[in-house]
Amino acid sequence: MNDDTTTPGTARRGFLKRGAATAASAAALAALGPLDALGARTAGAAPLTKRLASPDYGPLYPVKDEATGLELLRLPKGFEYLSYGWTGDVMTDGTPTPSAHDGMAAFRRRDGRIALVRNHERGGYGGAFTEPAYNPAAAGGTTNLVFDPERGKFLESWGSLSGTIRNCAGGPTPWGTWLSCEETTELGPDGTRHGYVFEVPYDRKGDPEPIRAMGRFSHEAVAVDPQTGYVYLTEDATPSGLYRYIPHRSERLAAGGELQMLVVETPDGSSYSTYGDGTDTEYRTSWVTIANPDYAPGETRPAEQGAALGAAVFKRLEGAWWGNERLYIVSTSGGPTGQGQVFEYDPRREWMRVLFASPDASVLNNPDNICVSPRGGIVLCEDGSEGEYVHGLTTDGEIFPFALNQIVIPAGGVPGKSVAPGNYSGSEWCGSTFEPRTGDWLFVNAQSPGITFAITGPWRRGSL
Repeated sequence: MNDDTTTPGTARRGFLKRGAATAASAAALAALGPLDALGARTAGAAPLTKRLASPDYGPLYPVKDEATGLELLRLPKGFEYLSYGWTGDVMTDGTPTPSAHDGMAAFRRRDGRIALVRNHERGGYGGAFTEPAYNPAAAGGTTNLVFDPERGKFLESWGSLSGTIRNCAGGPTPWGTWLSCEETTELGPDGTRHGYVFEVPYDRKGDPEPIRAMGRFSHEAVAVDPQTGYVYLTEDATPSGLYRYIPHRSERLAAGGELQMLVVETPDGSSYSTYGDGTDTEYRTSWVTIANPDYAPGETRPAEQGAALGAAVFKRLEGAWWGNERLYIVSTSGGPTGQGQVFEYDPRREWMRVLFASPDASVLNNPDNICVSPRGGIVLCEDGSEGEYVHGLTTDGEIFPFALNQIVIPAGGVPGKSVAPGNYSGSEWCGSTFEPRTGDWLFVNAQSPGITFAITGPWRRGSL
């Protein structure tokens, strides 16, 4: 297909224009209000169940994709979308789009266009799909995209990094790069170590050299404190640690730094487990240094090194973001019911609490990625729900479905696409990210068959 194909009917069409909000204002609005309200609601005596329709945006209806004409998603009335970058679509650089779309971030360019960096959580050793490549045999990596928000049109895409394995999530930096995380610690057939973080600019190729000082473990997500430049990292494992990386040089992460692991202070200095802690559990915190972050096979992995020094352990830490001068992290399977926890960490006070622990799968079922709109709305991508939804969270703590995956590729396939026919409605959502200035567009991926969606509509009518 032509990578610069026009997609009629999907320009913003003047949806309720308002003055631009900044990423900083997103932080000022984000997270605390809705999540605090959710914790208060679930702590009360009255049972709380997940709404079947948004109190803001209304019920979900089948909506046709402006690019293919297929009804791939259900959305509230007034919202529209276009798909792009299907697995196998030829990118601007002539490379077929790799599969397994995952974490993603959006950046506003000086010309007003939106740059996206997208992960591809591919395992195996079928060969790198582009240059530069860390390990030429490995099949994972990242791709970059450019989107015109005024015309509702994707303009170009290219491979930006490959030779990695299972690029799951990551996070944006304040200086305009994407940190792509390998969610594995496997060794390549030639002995190449995987399990690192790589840095990819939004406007050019990435660096194929891993940031080894950030540690070798099953990386999931990162969030950067814009005031200090410290990078906070989550680990998708059990037991896992919460880490912070203190770089030697600001905005030069590859120049080296110190990896530390969070300690929850205990009377005897022993390692504390957060596994079963419920809403409003509070902690005093400190940090210990990991002496051997880039551990070799047969050596002790960072989480075990930290625990031996009294660092705290978590269950499957996944999503992370920065807002309100605080860090928010998600434990996908922690809490009293095993349905997930959201932690709030204040680095200025060295204090942390469980902001919310899900009381039941009907309220929140194993949260994974979370993102925040420039208006302060929270988007939750569940990893385990019945039906694959993107959920929103209202300011008074109610969870509602915003989008439902109903991707079914008909028997004859889709013209111009190489995706096999089949029912992909069980595919997880990944990489939700808003256009950072106005929030007029939400970008999100369906991991299988591998599709990126750009969604727009009357956002200010509701909580997102």
